[in-house]
Parts: sequence; C-alpha cells; structure tokens
Amino acid sequence: MNTNIIHAPKDLSHQTKWTTQSICLTAVMTALVFLTTFVPRIPIPLGYAHLGDAAIFLLVLLLPKRPAFLAACLGSALSDLLGGFPLWILPTILIKFVMAWIAWKLNGGAVNLLRTAAAFLLASLWMTVGYTAFGALLYNSLSAGLASAPGLFLEGIVNTAAALLLLPVINRARQN
Repeated sequence: MNTNIIHAPKDLSHQTKWTTQSICLTAVMTALVFLTTFVPRIPIPLGYAHLGDAAIFLLVLLLPKRPAFLAACLGSALSDLLGGFPLWILPTILIKFVMAWIAWKLNGGAVNLLRTAAAFLLASLWMTVGYTAFGALLYNSLSAGLASAPGLFLEGIVNTAAALLLLPVINRARQN
C-alpha cells in the first residue's frame, strides 16, 4: 500500500491529454493551495500574507508541470474570490503562473538546496514586483503599490523557508 503524502505517477509528466487521475490530482492540489492561502491570512497593505506560496513551491518540485501550475493559479485565484479581493483574480493568475514557472525553470529538476532556495527567492521577488505593479495600476497610485512591497517580500522569504523546511519531510514520506 502506498502511503505517500504526494504521489505523482511518472506517466503523468508526459501526458498530452487530461485523464481522470490528472484532473483529480490537480483538483486536490488546487484545494491545498487555496487552503494554505486562505486560512492563515495576515493583513498587509492592499491584501494579506499567507503560506500558499510554500505550497506552490513544493508542488512545482514534486508534481508534473501542468497540474502544479494550474493548481497554483486556480487555488490562489479562488482565495482572492472567496476572500473578498475579486479585483485581484486576474493579476493573481498571471503572477502565480509566472512565479511557478520561475521556480520550476530555475530549479532545473534537481533538488539542490542552494539552487532551490535561489529559485524560490527569485520567484518571490517576481511576486513582489508583480503585486506592487498591479497595486499601483489598480489603485492608480505608485505609493499604494509600494506600500505592500516590504510585506510581500517578507511573505516570500517566509514561504521559501517554510517550503525548504517541509521538503525533506515530504521527501522522506514519499520514500516510505
């Protein structure tokens, strides 16, 4: 019996069609991103900080690209919708997609601690710049956008640390 916390069959990584299995995996991971984004909300200017990016970082490392990216976008956007920030849904989808792509691309498939940390931090920097720019655009004020930047980057650092701390635990669970 397989007791892995996250189990992505190898044949999913090269699929061109959606299967019931890949749809279910994506749905469960979307729910995980939503919960980690929605539940531990810490108010910051123009929004809230959360642990959802740690979940996104781990999904990018542990799952095939398509389910991981889709879960990152949809889980985060769903949190904006249900959390009272519908104005942010489209920016969130774009920002989280690029964030997941940066983490995936820079990690290069090898789980090397330094490379992974750098990938997560650069993805967090993108997230900070993206939300700052969209905040300035949506609220027609550069100072409003900039007000959220320190909190967003601190959120990225915390999410990077959380993902890096959880990664060995998840990998051990996957090996059992």
